[in-house]
Order: sequence, then C-alpha cells, then structure tokens
Amino acid sequence: MELQTVIFIGRSGAGKGMQSGMLQDFMKKHSPDAAILYIETGAHFRQHINDTGHTWDLAREINEKGGRQPDFLAVWIWSHMFIEKLHGNEHIVFDGAPRAIEEAKVLDTALLFYGRKNPTVIFLNVGEEWATERLRARGRADDLSPEVIARRLAYFKKDVEPTVEHYRNEPGYRFVEINGEQTPDGVFDDVKKALELE
Repeated sequence: MELQTVIFIGRSGAGKGMQSGMLQDFMKKHSPDAAILYIETGAHFRQHINDTGHTWDLAREINEKGGRQPDFLAVWIWSHMFIEKLHGNEHIVFDGAPRAIEEAKVLDTALLFYGRKNPTVIFLNVGEEWATERLRARGRADDLSPEVIARRLAYFKKDVEPTVEHYRNEPGYRFVEINGEQTPDGVFDDVKKALELE
C-alpha cells in the first residue's frame, strides 16, 4: 500500500473517529511495515484542559461552552506532532482537523513541506439531526448539554463548511464526499473505494 495522507472532516458526531479507527486497523493489517501518525486534535485539547496554566484555563472555558478552540492551538498540536514524530515512512490520518480555513492553509504548507503526495480529504456528510442524535448517544461529558451540542454544530456551519469548500476546490487534494448516514461498515466500504484500497 502506498503511503496515505487522509483527512477526515465533518460535523461533530459524523463518525470521523470511528472511520479513522477502522482505517488504521486496515492499514495495520495491509501495510504492517509503515507506522501511522494519527492526529485527533480534539483528544489533545481534552487532555490538556486538565493541565494547569493560563493557556489551559482559557481553553477549558471555551470547551465548557462548546466553543471552537483557536486555530493557533490546533496548529501547535499537530505541528509539534509532525516535527517530533514524522520520519517520512508513515501513513498520516487526521481526525476532525483542520476546523477552519486559516488552519487548513497552514496545513497546506506543512504537507507540501513534507512532500506528502495526493492527500485525500474525506468529507463525512451527515445532517444536523443525525449528528445531534449521535452526540447524545455517545454520552461523553462534553456532549450532554443541548446548548453545547448546538454551539458545536453551529461552528461547523460558520468555520468548517468554508474549509470543506476549500478542499473541494483545491486541485492539490483528492476530495471525496461520503454519505455518513450509513452503517459504519457501509461508510468504510465507501472510504476504501475512495482510497482505492480494494
């Protein structure tokens, strides 16, 4: 299998974590000699907001209100991972980042710098009602408040949708839109077809 650079993007609750996990399992089985750099900035934010310090106190406030963390923090997280962990022989899987057009443009420069060929953006397209039900069902502490869920879905329209359009129209990327309102296996079948892994 050729080295893959895959960016999963979509609403909160669209199944990005599920699909990125299934893809990593597939990669481990079919490309055992290549490491996988998995980048899920949301998990890093949730980890760091338990830290002490002025930055994480401010980030915690944003998280509790269901807001989107500032782009510079997201870039700091994944750029540090690139610098510290990339050796050039890894698959890269992004789960839910970038979340804004400014972050996407910085990532463009990073992927170009590292010579990543044919990065694929997979847009898991689901409706708001579907996403809301999925967020409620997973029962994570930061998904329990209807107000927090509403804010999270609102920033998708404001910030993430322009990012989706950036990738849809950017010739340096392979852009694939997949119906996320299927079974996980059905979605993953479409992911494999998009990546030409079958």
